[in-house]
Amino acid sequence: MQQKIIILDFGSQTTQLIGRRVRELDTFCEILPYNKFPQDDPSIIGVILSGSPYSVHDKEAFKVNLSQFIGKYPVLGICYGAQFISFANGGKVEQTGTREYGRANLETIDLNTPIFKDFKKGSQVWMSHGDTITAIPEGFHITGSTADVKYAAFANEEKRVWCVQFHPEVFHSTQGTQLLKNFVVDICKSKQEWSPASFVESTVEELKTQLGNDRVVLGLSGGVDSSVCATLLNKAIGKNLTCIFVDHGMLRKNEFTKVMEAYSGLGLNVIGVDASEKFFKDLEGVSDPEKKRKIIGRDFVEVFNAEAKKIVDAKWLAQGTIYPDRIESLSITGMVIKSHHNVGGLPKEMKLQLCEPLQWLFKDEVRRVGRQLQMPERLINRHPFPGPGLAVRILGDITREKVRILQDADDIYIDEMHNYVCEDGDSLYNKVWQAGTVLLSTIRSVGVMGDERTYEHPVALRAVTSMDAMTADWAHLPYDFMAKVSNEIINKVKGVNRVCYDISSKPPSTIEWE
Repeated sequence: MQQKIIILDFGSQTTQLIGRRVRELDTFCEILPYNKFPQDDPSIIGVILSGSPYSVHDKEAFKVNLSQFIGKYPVLGICYGAQFISFANGGKVEQTGTREYGRANLETIDLNTPIFKDFKKGSQVWMSHGDTITAIPEGFHITGSTADVKYAAFANEEKRVWCVQFHPEVFHSTQGTQLLKNFVVDICKSKQEWSPASFVESTVEELKTQLGNDRVVLGLSGGVDSSVCATLLNKAIGKNLTCIFVDHGMLRKNEFTKVMEAYSGLGLNVIGVDASEKFFKDLEGVSDPEKKRKIIGRDFVEVFNAEAKKIVDAKWLAQGTIYPDRIESLSITGMVIKSHHNVGGLPKEMKLQLCEPLQWLFKDEVRRVGRQLQMPERLINRHPFPGPGLAVRILGDITREKVRILQDADDIYIDEMHNYVCEDGDSLYNKVWQAGTVLLSTIRSVGVMGDERTYEHPVALRAVTSMDAMTADWAHLPYDFMAKVSNEIINKVKGVNRVCYDISSKPPSTIEWE
């Protein structure tokens, strides 16, 4: 039986980082809504309570019955989780008048408590809260303090409860990984058996049980997520999998042909469908980003439904949905960042059940699974590409001519990134998490080419570094590379006379412009 840590999500923006840190400790975890703690699951070895945007005193604050797990499993409360544990057990949580945010140092640490094993006095931690704990419950004792926060950490070892008001999951907490290791490995007794190999083995068996002899259809996009999903399903059910690749007309230049060729050697049954005419017609005159995403999502389902009906005995739709997709589509607070075309369920008329074997994996984990499945590196290393394609990289309405302009510009950008060799011999493409070109079709700028005045569109180049797409920094591309790309685009792409580079990070920006 695979061990797992349950992470209860109270709406923090860093909940997914807790999950990543636990996974890095070769321990499986599930991130669940705060009110969905699974009962009678013998595989659970510990529980972590996340932070939250709320105060425990807010009327809309998320609250949970702690008796479900305190006294039954080791529990770690982080930030709001710690405050709620204190509040619910008779401690005091109060507003101090100032928000405690940023770096701090643990001036006192109880090194005898297992949560702080191998910690150093003065260890840097990251605070992010408005309220603070001014009294801890009976039976608890202080385990760590900063200059400004008396109860930075506290515990009740008898009940196996440890609480910290800082965020060990973020990089700014220099020994945060050590703290999580102390909890997961030492306190919860994780055997650290989760790995890509174990994921493949357990998931294949689960898929065999879940799907039986049913026929499954899968929407391929050409990206690593759907590719790994297809390969995993093929390993589980073989000939009972049919893959459908829908061309909505807003793929990268020659993408449809390249993708079909890439899958030819994987033994997959792939049907290609050119539905570009329908998508362009339905997107005509639409400029709003969310409307564009919704239309593409709706049309994708309609086209897929039509093709799936031809497979008369199909019972399941498989999708390469991964965890960041789910987080961005709907957080526990109900706040939508942006919708994803493959998140949100299926229409009733489709009459297919949903299968999402990668839904709790982060992007780097998906790639590790792909390598375990011995997939070609050209598929594994592909940059993420949005489901709606270039439609969300064109500001304004969508036309075939705008798509043509963007395809030509983006093809130069990505091709040159593949060709640029870094000092270590690797390509620049492999140094970047995601790169793409944005057409600012709502803007025209003046330019001069020869003696002729131009009045054409600018494009913006985007390149970011990231671990999981939940946060991202803009990539510091070499100047000589950018100079060449700019020159090539302006000289070769009709309709573009200016090239810009996006130097914004996520947050506050998103990776995509729409």
